[in-house]
Amino acid sequence: MEAELVTLAAAGATALVQQMATDGWTAARDRMVAFFARRGSATPASVEEELDTVRAELVAAQRDEDEQLVADVQAEWRTRLRRALAADPAAAAELRSLLDELAPAAPAPQHVTTVHNTVNGGVVHDTLIQTGSIGRVDLRGGGSRGGAGSAPA
Repeated sequence: MEAELVTLAAAGATALVQQMATDGWTAARDRMVAFFARRGSATPASVEEELDTVRAELVAAQRDEDEQLVADVQAEWRTRLRRALAADPAAAAELRSLLDELAPAAPAPQHVTTVHNTVNGGVVHDTLIQTGSIGRVDLRGGGSRGGAGSAPA
């Protein structure tokens, strides 16, 4: 079997096992049921029942810190996916699409600003603020507790 399909099967099994422990499990299960049902390897009801049974075992294994069972579940589904891909190499596109849907959204890039201040002349006897963004600052000692024009606390 092509190395790319072996890698894809491993990624699919990893994603499936990870999804079993999340709130998004139902959607992931339904997509995996459809994937296997289209391959004709089992009925949708039997795949769904098996996935739900394995999920219950996996949740218990994670609670009991049984890493071997978690690894066994992942190996089992890696093998099943590898067999499905070997029988139908065109299924690779569907599995890639499924993995793209299951992948967590990438975090938004953060804007980083460098601020450099230099204080000359020794001791500073006043307020000195270094920041990239300031919402509201009350330098009279009232902090951000009061509204504009409120008396210091």
